[in-house]
Parts: sequence; C-alpha cells; structure tokens
Amino acid sequence: MKRRLLLATLAAPALARAQSTGAPWPDRSLKLVVPFPPGGVADVLARPLAQALGARLGQTVVVENRGGAAGAIGAAAVAKAAPDGLTLLFGTANELSMTPPLHRDLPYDPRRGFAPVTPVAEFPNVLVVKPGSGLETLPALLAEAKRRNLSYASSGIGSTNHLTGALFAEQAGVALTHVPYNGGGPALNDVIAGHVDCFFATLPSVTGHVRGGQLKALLVTAARRSTALPEVPSAPEAGLPQLLVSTWNGVLAPAGTPAAVVARLHAEILGALAEPAVRERYATVGAEPLTLAPEAFATLLGRDLDRWTAVIARAGIRLE
Repeated sequence: MKRRLLLATLAAPALARAQSTGAPWPDRSLKLVVPFPPGGVADVLARPLAQALGARLGQTVVVENRGGAAGAIGAAAVAKAAPDGLTLLFGTANELSMTPPLHRDLPYDPRRGFAPVTPVAEFPNVLVVKPGSGLETLPALLAEAKRRNLSYASSGIGSTNHLTGALFAEQAGVALTHVPYNGGGPALNDVIAGHVDCFFATLPSVTGHVRGGQLKALLVTAARRSTALPEVPSAPEAGLPQLLVSTWNGVLAPAGTPAAVVARLHAEILGALAEPAVRERYATVGAEPLTLAPEAFATLLGRDLDRWTAVIARAGIRLE
C-alpha cells in the first residue's frame, strides 16, 4: 500500500504539469505487457490492438511479452509500475480471476492492484477428443466416464482448461482424472496423439485442428454456438446449461491511474477495436468482441474471482 501511494504521489505532479502546460497525453510511447510468451492467443490479440491504439494516440504502443508463472510475472510488473497510463496490462481471466485463489503469496492483488480499462474480447472453451476414440459424442463420453475414469488435459493447475474440466465433472456427475501439462501446446499434442482422453481447449487454439479433422469438438462452453465452429453445439444444447465459461482478455492500468487517463484509454481502445483490420484479425481466431465501462469491467473481474474461488474450493484443487 505504501508503495502504491508513493507511486501515485510521484506520478501526480508529472500529470499535473502536463495538464497545466497543455502538453498532450501521452507525450511518449506506451508499453502493453502481455504476460505470456509470443505466439499465444493473448499475444495474437494484443498486437493488432497495440498498432491501432498507437495510431489513435499518436504514440507507439510497444508490446512486451513477460511470460512466466502462469501470467503472474507480467501482471505483477504492471501492478508495480507508475500509475501514469504508460504501462498497461493485456490481461486475461487466467491470471486475474482463475489462478489467484490458489496462491497465498501472489505478488499482486487482482481486485485492488489495477485500474480496469475495458475487456476487448472473449471466447469459450471447446471440449475436444481424438477422432476414432469412441468418445465422439457427449453421450458416448459420459457413458464411458461412468464405466471408467477418463482423463482430461490442461495447460496447468488452475488454468481455464483445468477449472472448466472440474466444473464439467461436477455438473455432469462424473469423475475425471486431471493431467496437467506445462502449457497448452503439449496438452493439445497429447490429446491428438490419444494419450489423454479429452481437453477443454480455448477455442482459438483448436479451431484449425477441428476444421482439419485432427480433433472432434463436442461442445462449446457458451450460451450459443460460435461463429468460428457453427456446427458444434453450445453447452445448453448439449444438456449442460450451467457450463458457461468464457476466457476474456482486457486492458488494465496500475491502480491509482488518474480517471481522466483511464477514460481516454477506454475511448481510444473502443475506437481501435472498431477498425476493420482489428475486427477481422479477432474474427479469424474466434474471439467475440466484448467491451465494458471500467466500472463494469471491475465488477466482471470480481464476480469471476468469486466464482472460481468457489469452484476451486468445491473441487479441492490445490497447487502441487
């Protein structure tokens, strides 16, 4: 708390001087921190947004990948940055609402460490299996799960894949064995190879594999079908109306960032998201547009934290 107050105190005079002299904000380049390595879904979504946002602000927006600790390293770096609106987090539900309940010593507070600006997109998870496995329909998978303990892959403990699988098992009334991997890529490869029975993958990561026939999709964890995979039933259509899980991505500034700066960022990000190049890039990976006012984004984050805290507790999930 003392550090946060100090940073806010140091940032305030600079912002005040800029306002009093009529200097524009921003007066130098911005940094958009993606808390995962290059090439992942968050990185793919952040880059076209950064380019469009930079053009609208008249400053370069540099994407900086700071992966590690399931997104915690990058998120912590932004939470500790000066609250001047020049260092932003391209955050995800993973490190802001899903894994935090598992950590007692998380280096940031997901509720109080940030000034939410707006989400930018969301996408559901997709339950996928290997074709020819005998599990190519949801009734077949559930029937087999009642005969033997099926396995499901994830990109790590507390990940969206893990927690969606736990919620699915709870709602379907079956037991599944969790097999965590060090990332979504290895998990996906082992499902394709048939070493693990199923996987609740993020939609953008498996759209090509489903279209190419390497995977069979059984349902999407959304209230309606995805335009990216229109042939795949929604969760309600599949008989699991409560299995609604979306992974969102959004932009957050450090806590203490002036409201005027947050408002400017919010307006310019919405403008950037409306540009055809950004919309088209998001559509190609199956990301649905999602924007909210800063206050509503904060409410979404808190609601998701409460939800996943309860799911983790009911399932008895712990870091190993």
